[in-house]
Amino acid sequence: MQQGFLKRSGRVLGAAAVAASMLLVSACGGSSGSKAGGAGNPNAVLTVSNESGGLWNCSFNPFNSGVSFLSMGNVYEPLMFVNALQNDKTTPWLATAYTWSNGNKTLAFTIRQGVKWNDGTAMTAADVLFTFNELKKFPALDLNSVWSVLSSVTQSGSDQIVFNFKTAATPYFYYIADQIPIIPQHIWSSIKDPVGYTDSNPVATGMYVVKPCTPQNITYKPNQYYWQPGLPKVKTLEYPAFTSNDAANNYLATGQAQWGAQFISNIQKYYLDKSSNYHSWEPPITQVSMFPNETDPLLSNVKVRQALAYATDRQSASTIGEGGQEPAGSQLGVVTQTYPDWVSPTAQAADDYTYSPAKADKVLESIGAVKGPDGIYSLNGKKLSFTIINNGGYSDWVASLQTVAQGMKAAGIELNVDNLSQNDYNTKLLNGQFQLAYYSETGGPSPYYELRQWLYSSNSAPIGQPAATNYERFKDPSVDALFNEYAATADQATQKSIIGQLEMVMLNQVPIIPVTEAAAWYQYDTKDFTGWVTQQNDYAVPSVWQLPDWGQVLMHLQPK
Repeated sequence: MQQGFLKRSGRVLGAAAVAASMLLVSACGGSSGSKAGGAGNPNAVLTVSNESGGLWNCSFNPFNSGVSFLSMGNVYEPLMFVNALQNDKTTPWLATAYTWSNGNKTLAFTIRQGVKWNDGTAMTAADVLFTFNELKKFPALDLNSVWSVLSSVTQSGSDQIVFNFKTAATPYFYYIADQIPIIPQHIWSSIKDPVGYTDSNPVATGMYVVKPCTPQNITYKPNQYYWQPGLPKVKTLEYPAFTSNDAANNYLATGQAQWGAQFISNIQKYYLDKSSNYHSWEPPITQVSMFPNETDPLLSNVKVRQALAYATDRQSASTIGEGGQEPAGSQLGVVTQTYPDWVSPTAQAADDYTYSPAKADKVLESIGAVKGPDGIYSLNGKKLSFTIINNGGYSDWVASLQTVAQGMKAAGIELNVDNLSQNDYNTKLLNGQFQLAYYSETGGPSPYYELRQWLYSSNSAPIGQPAATNYERFKDPSVDALFNEYAATADQATQKSIIGQLEMVMLNQVPIIPVTEAAAWYQYDTKDFTGWVTQQNDYAVPSVWQLPDWGQVLMHLQPK
């Protein structure tokens, strides 16, 4: 399984902190293995095994949510890195410092000097200003809708970029600092259609350049102009395309790949027992969910969605589909294992969405649905038979939906699973061309970010146009207002109260149906490389599809 493949307040960081962070990058230890060369080989090749369900199209546009995971962090870089696993610890990247002022309505970044693009041209604050103006000029690039709260972005002096917000907006720091790639004005200013731009040979500031890309494999080589001396330590990064978990997992189990990011059935026997160098860690950070298309005549009915939630056997999806490696999801919309303090007692007490065909029957019969001779309900002459699109390359998702479909049938609802190729799946998901879709968002440092991806209307788009998130096309002005209220306060008690109200929206309106808590899949081989993320040294979310975190991991990795 792969997520992210389609994906607060701060303090000033002075020169000492910047220097310390650079030392951290070069000094951390960890581990892995190599496709070419054994232990002690400084030229060891690091191979990624991240099953995506299709071949590469060699597009690296960092604003295309279908391919941004291939370039954001390793090729393109953001202003800052925010670590969701370490209480939102912030590390300088293309900016060296930031300050909030004006009641958290103004955010200023100091842009790093001495950085070059990989074509040798100097990067300046003007490039940062250009990046954010492009997002305003082309809203489809603004994947997190930052211009819904920004009033202006200006340059002050030679190295300051100042963001002015319409209201206090501390949660938007994560989006602006960590989630937006900085692009070169001298390249992108001449691109007439940046939304559809392929960007097959990206000019960026990151450690790596693409050299070359084929449908079967991407090779990344060091950027000769990289601004951090001595990085990257790994001189060749290979990223093969895998169309199924089986092939990708075999690469890991046989030592041909050293960094994995997908579900492995019976991982102990298949992978971990085969070498003392093999390790895994899967912190849950988001939820794998069903997205009901709310423009569908049947699914627009909240009672139908409630019945679907009662008819979803989350526990079987967890134990059978995910082999027990992912806990059952919660209709509250919060990853309860990771964020227990954000669960509202009131909402928790109201949550009765355990698997219950009887409750689904009761809801459907209350709106006049009638069960046919085949055991499937009809409502107003329309059969409750739905098709759910899925990435067919993810074997765990395929297995999970098989068991969910069985549970739905027992509740009088027919669920047909359409396992698609990666490209077909991406297109239909983003454009809203589905009845139900199975997917997991990227989330962020608190439940706010996943809920906002699901429910904030500015993130969506009309059917037929790609949505950044909110693929189900949910719209509720009162819910949008809750997100705006959250962003306007830095008081965590108030923020938790707002999350509690959003949890009640999840229970009452069922805009999304969480199925399992999505593990940040992570397998790593310590034979030939050091610097890996561990549970004791969780300096980044370790899944290779987590952007821009994988760029931080690559900064730490080095051959033994």
